[in-house]
Amino acid sequence: MPTQFDPPSGTRDFLAAEFEKREWAFGVLRTVFASYGFEPLQTPAFERIDVLLGKYGDEADKLVFKILRRGEHEASGEADLALRYDLTVPLARVAAAYSSKLPMPYKRYAIGSVWRADRPGRGRYREFTQCDLDTLGTRSPLADAEVLCAHHDAVSGLGISDFSILLNSRLVLSGLLEVFAVPADLGPGVLTSLDKLDKLRPEEVIAELAERGLAAESAGELVATITAADAQDRIRTALKRSETGTAGLDEVDELLALVSAQVPAGRIAFTPRMVRGLSYYTGPIWELVAAGGVGSVGGGGRYDRLIAHLGGPDVPATGSSLGVERILMMVGEDDAAARRGRLDVAVPVLADDLAARSFTLAGAARAAGLRASVYLGSSGKLGKQLRWAADQGARWCLIYGPAERDAGMVTVRDLDSAEQESVPADAIAEFLAARAGACDA
Repeated sequence: MPTQFDPPSGTRDFLAAEFEKREWAFGVLRTVFASYGFEPLQTPAFERIDVLLGKYGDEADKLVFKILRRGEHEASGEADLALRYDLTVPLARVAAAYSSKLPMPYKRYAIGSVWRADRPGRGRYREFTQCDLDTLGTRSPLADAEVLCAHHDAVSGLGISDFSILLNSRLVLSGLLEVFAVPADLGPGVLTSLDKLDKLRPEEVIAELAERGLAAESAGELVATITAADAQDRIRTALKRSETGTAGLDEVDELLALVSAQVPAGRIAFTPRMVRGLSYYTGPIWELVAAGGVGSVGGGGRYDRLIAHLGGPDVPATGSSLGVERILMMVGEDDAAARRGRLDVAVPVLADDLAARSFTLAGAARAAGLRASVYLGSSGKLGKQLRWAADQGARWCLIYGPAERDAGMVTVRDLDSAEQESVPADAIAEFLAARAGACDA
């Protein structure tokens, strides 16, 4: 049962270990995206409500987290606000507001919290982090390849290797609907049903297609073709009768060729049954799927008309979104970068009259670029303070007791090797800087 000290339903507190793990992961993502020339974009946590509503569909509009009252400014007449639902609509607004100032093509990434007024559940939050990267202003397939490779490298950079990339094209799917004589008004629903082939048995999908009004013979033939062991060959043969479908196959083959030198062999494959249900995609689409039953960890594709639909300029666009919360669940707790200790240097305080000097030693360690702190409990037994140093994940412990004071020295204990040596007190900063540099090397 929740208590008065629990955070609001659907939100989380992140204590130091989890927070640092997340910050490490976000740092990896930023480094990867920057290596491809994507630049960061940060937008406000909330937008005017009219900017958000009507952009996601009726069902999603119900999940927009509205801010309807603002204390003493409630009667100011200012438009009502809402917490941002995603990072794409803010991108469209920025593209409209700064169109004359943005470079074209405009390559941006965004990592930030979004909010959904949804019913919380296991793995479902009202506040969570999204991670998007997009390129606006070009129809070049190189832009699709760049986004896809950056997405791939970001996941790999987090230490995840057991995943695959499913690649398709909306033009391939449109061609299939044409070849199998699916009426235009049934097309969107048919694709929605086909998107369930990973969750439902083929016969269940066929039954659903029939309920949507597709002829039983056409439904059976379509599902059999998509799920066959030689589906790729069957679909390539079938799409020879469709100009749209042929264009889609050309898109897929070109993208496969472009990424082949950067994505390991066998990791990416043309997957005709992969739909990605969002109707705004106009060209290549992809999805990253992790092994072990984890499922999708992100995906994207080309969406040449979405920015205009969202209120921005009519520019072509391509992009990808990472399921960063799901990916973080896969990052091992024993990852060396993720479990980095809170301190590099711990300084015990062995007597009250040594506290000032111990405090100064911690400052010297910080001057050397290290994270350092003195023991903040009651001064006294060294054993207890060494256990504290180990709990903080410190690499070195600076021991300064009466003997060290008399000799003008500091005992530096390496907590990894248990070795220790005496260092002149006035040279401790230089000593630690050299040791830290050697460790980094």
